[in-house]
Amino acid sequence: MEINIQKKVLEANDTEADINRTFFNDQNVFVLNMMSSPGSGKTQILCRTLAKLMPDVRVGVIVGDICTTNDADRLKVTGAKVTQINTDKFGGDCHLAANLIIASAKQLGCEDLDFLIVENIGNLVCPAEFDIGEDAKVVVLSVTEGEDKPLKYPLMFRVADVAILNKIDLLPYLDYDAKLAVDNMKQVHPHLPVFEMSGKTEEGLEAWLDWLKIKVFEKTGK
Repeated sequence: MEINIQKKVLEANDTEADINRTFFNDQNVFVLNMMSSPGSGKTQILCRTLAKLMPDVRVGVIVGDICTTNDADRLKVTGAKVTQINTDKFGGDCHLAANLIIASAKQLGCEDLDFLIVENIGNLVCPAEFDIGEDAKVVVLSVTEGEDKPLKYPLMFRVADVAILNKIDLLPYLDYDAKLAVDNMKQVHPHLPVFEMSGKTEEGLEAWLDWLKIKVFEKTGK
């Protein structure tokens, strides 16, 4: 019974995701779904990314959290268009479903955007299961997490189009094998591009920015 219920939920979500995808294609907007466990540093990466991309690229951000607007408040400082989705109002879901995205995207005004980022709720399980109509998925893993996370949560890394290994500035102070972490990602998803970077110092940020610019250009021609 639980499997059947889950199947129905995912089928309904996929229908909504297809509607979203058509809308984003009509609006000529590249959409990125950014996922990770809590504390990986994805908001910091986004702050650095937005500062480098704007104003040449017009960016909007949908921020998902169960409670608070803390991350959205940090991102608004960059000057990007930002809107918040809190799931505590409808059960505290640990992911953003497709039906929540379209209203927020329209609120941001996609006709004035080239690039829409969805900062999903911190969780390495549920967000991987829910298509939201995005063009690409990115998963962020930090060096303060275990090297085995890709093996423990394989679906997240399997569905990702690109991965980031963040907080490499901390490697001198940690007993952490970055090569093993990347190898584990590749074991799950052999051709997964992985960018090793520091959202704090910006080391390795340029390769990530180059990838994004190519993807936005491929979608928008801008």
